[in-house]
Order: sequence, then structure tokens, then C-alpha cells
Amino acid sequence: MPIESVGSPLLWSGFVVFVLAMLALDLGVFHRKAHEISLKEAAIWSAVWIGLAALFALGVHAWHGPERALEFVTGYVIEKALSVDNIFVFVVIFSYFAVPSALQHRVLFWGILGALVMRAIFILVGGAFLARFHWAIYVFGAILLLTGIKLLLQRQANYDPAGNPLVRLFRRCFPASAGFDGSKFFTREGARLVATPLFLALLVVEATDVVFAVDSIPAIFAITRDPFLVFTSNIFAILGLRSLYFLLAGVIDKFRYLKTGLALVLVFVGGKMLLADVWKVPVGLSLAIIGTLLGASVLASLAVQRREPRKRITKGSTP
Repeated sequence: MPIESVGSPLLWSGFVVFVLAMLALDLGVFHRKAHEISLKEAAIWSAVWIGLAALFALGVHAWHGPERALEFVTGYVIEKALSVDNIFVFVVIFSYFAVPSALQHRVLFWGILGALVMRAIFILVGGAFLARFHWAIYVFGAILLLTGIKLLLQRQANYDPAGNPLVRLFRRCFPASAGFDGSKFFTREGARLVATPLFLALLVVEATDVVFAVDSIPAIFAITRDPFLVFTSNIFAILGLRSLYFLLAGVIDKFRYLKTGLALVLVFVGGKMLLADVWKVPVGLSLAIIGTLLGASVLASLAVQRREPRKRITKGSTP
């Protein structure tokens, strides 16, 4: 069913220009030279992106009312939470390809730039599809529900970048070097052009984002059918993913129950889509449930983390 979008052609154009300007500022000024991102720098950039998203939400509230602003915030929270799952994978990718810390930002920058383009296409196509075929909401809902159940039943996720079909296909068609050449994605070995491990890491980052987008984009369509709100909430969360990675990469393994929380969010959102014609869950209630699930998973992880050192001390003590 078509809905009145808050995004006029002028707003769409303005937002795209804003995103491109921020990316140019990021790469051309603040990260012109490759360097290792400190926790302080990551925290500042995380605060900047969250602050910009909050200002945008206030703008939506002022021009289109609290309901639409709440839709944006809920979509942003869902995408921000699901993007944490990307961080687990990024850690494995960078470890497998032995990407130096100083070069990881470059991979994530171009990886996220590609993700922005792909997600824009997914959102526009998905929005048009939902508007034309109402039954598609049940397909999206079933995908989210089954994905959430699969994550709940999955004991341990073992991700192998070498097994990525895109990497294997690329290696068959194009030569790759064994070592890095500074921040270059391609270099020359004699007369031939070869890809460096940095490009292979980028290739895997792009491929895995396509997989994550299959979950995250339908999840936001469960909250709002407005393509502009889906797009902006998704893009704001993705733009802050790099700084979030550098902020959490060293401690992400301590949040052991976060994946359970994310799985329950997918189950809830999938169920919400499947029941859309029976009972429409209020946006405020959806935000409260999602926040509770994520908050409980984080608190449970921290509680277990605190008890473990005490157990080790108790076991190691002599009677």
C-alpha cells in the first residue's frame, strides 16, 4: 500500500550530497594518511555520527511529527544493533588477511561506500516491490523469522573468508600477491598487475554486507514503509559502523549473549511482519521491546564476564 513519504526529491538530493560531503571530509581531511585509529578517535567519531542521527530525528519530528521521528529512531536502532554482527565478521576478515591496523580504516571506508550504493538499490527496489505486491511482506517476515531462529539454534558461528565464493572466483580469474604494498589494492609484480591481500579483504567485506543487508533492510521495512526513512536510518547506522568497529573490536568477544539478543530481535521483527494484517504493533512498543532485548543481552554478557574472574580466583586459591 503506497504511503506518503517524508522525502521530497530535494530532501533525497540534499541527503545524498550530505553523505558524499561527509565521506570526502573523512577520507580527504581526517584520514588522508593511513594511521591506526585510537579508542579516543573512534569514540569521538561514534559520538559525531550518533549526534548527526539525533539531529536528523529532531528534524523529522519538527516537520513530520513524533510518529515518523519514532519510525526513524526505531529503524536506526535496529540497523545499529544488527551492524554489530558485522564487527564480529570484520575481526575475522582482518585477522585472516593479516591487515595491519593502520590500513583497516581504508578497507572499511571503501567497503562501506560500496555498501551505501548496494543498500540504496536494495531499499528502492524493496520499497517499490512492497508497494506493488503486499504479499511480499510475508516473504520478508519469514526470512527474518527463520534467520533469527537459525541464529538462536546456532552454537558457534565459524566464518572462513577463504571459503567465500567471490574470493575463490576472483583468485581463479585474477592473480593475487602474497604481501601488501602499502595502502594499494593493486600492485605490479614484474609486468603483470596483481591484487594485494588488502583488495581481497575489501572483496569479502563487500560480499558479507550483501548478506547482512538481506536481514537488516527488511527489518526496517517492518517498522516503516517510507523508503526515505528506511534509507536514512540505514545509512546513518552504516556510516557510524567504522568508528564502532574500532571502538568495540577489542572487546566484542565479551558480549557473548549479544548474538542471542540480535536473533530475538529478528524473530520479533519477522513475527511483526507476518502479523501485520492481524495486529499492527505500535512503533513505540516495538522500540521498547527491541531496546529491552538488546539491553538484557548486554547486561547478561557483562554479568557473566564479571563472575568469570571470581570463579578463576576461587579455583586457583588454596584451601
